[in-house]
Amino acid sequence: MSLFRLDASIRGEQSVSRAVADTAEAAWTRTHPSGLVVRRDLFASPVPVDAWPAAVTAGFVPADERTEAQARAVGLASTYVDELVAADAYLLAVPLYNYGVSQHVKSWVDLLLTDRRLAPGQESPLRGRPAALIITRGGGYGPGTPREGWDHATPYYRRIFGDLLGLDLHLCEVELTLAEVIPAMEPLRDLARQHLEAGHASADKHGELLAQHALDKVA
Repeated sequence: MSLFRLDASIRGEQSVSRAVADTAEAAWTRTHPSGLVVRRDLFASPVPVDAWPAAVTAGFVPADERTEAQARAVGLASTYVDELVAADAYLLAVPLYNYGVSQHVKSWVDLLLTDRRLAPGQESPLRGRPAALIITRGGGYGPGTPREGWDHATPYYRRIFGDLLGLDLHLCEVELTLAEVIPAMEPLRDLARQHLEAGHASADKHGELLAQHALDKVA
């Protein structure tokens, strides 16, 4: 049984989404020691910028008439979808950037949807499988905050991963992740630490849940 893990943060070792995902992965491994983890890091290996248009246009020509770039893009899309279809559970660590979706995640999603198996209107082969969706936000976007309503990423992530791909999403949200590095956010640092502690606790629980689901599947 395998866990597919997606990372997209550009912050490397300072990444909160990666750290929280590490907690979830550790819980998966602790609960399911024989379970595999397949990783896709979209910052370390970003989707080529020309892949999506090449894959889209490839759909309008016979396979034997495709250009080298089109064939390469179709093959990459197939590889990405193969990784998802082969997994039993999912750990998706995705950040909010500039009030929206990470460009790395968006490029990956766009390419996924060019593959017939995940094309809109098709029954998703991933439907019902469990996924921990870890969302990190540098500021505060909750009710009553100055940036309430500015988070345009979370609705997209939920729409794509939950509604379109059919995953059984378990959401883990961490806010104020930039409080420790932005001087103007110093008054919020205690609250930020509380958010982070709660995020790790939630991730630990979700990692166990994912592993238990995999174990129940083979029981």
